[in-house]
Amino acid sequence: MDAIAPIHDEDGSDLAPDFAEADLDGPGFDGPGFDGPRQALPVGGTALEEALLAKLDDDKAQDIVLIDLRGKSPMADAMIVASGRSHRHVGALADHLLRTLKDHGLGKAKVEGLPHCDWVLIDAGDVIVHLFRPEVRTFYNIEKIWSVDSAHRTARV
Repeated sequence: MDAIAPIHDEDGSDLAPDFAEADLDGPGFDGPGFDGPRQALPVGGTALEEALLAKLDDDKAQDIVLIDLRGKSPMADAMIVASGRSHRHVGALADHLLRTLKDHGLGKAKVEGLPHCDWVLIDAGDVIVHLFRPEVRTFYNIEKIWSVDSAHRTARV
């Protein structure tokens, strides 16, 4: 059996770090499972875009990119691309976005790819959302079509 590290010294003083004085909401800390500093959240042009981006950020989506399609394509005004860490994370992100869309009166958004959760597409009319697992996102690289720079496209060693 492994030894358990004590939290108090023999004289009763604490050995554990004092988290009461730490700035847990400040820069550099993002709670349990912290994976590094979070990127800046893109700014949407509409309330719906802002709500979807905020929900993705709250749910710890990775590498969130907002592509403005106004004047580039008649299919939508904006496209949001984000990654989840696993199949389960992508599915949860999609489910939470669908709830957010329903709260904004868009309960009939079209969804593709939900059973497998490698690539989930949500078509909410003016906004199209693509949710990927990181490997799938790198493979398809849809941001390249719209010439958007993204952190996930950098070489990984």
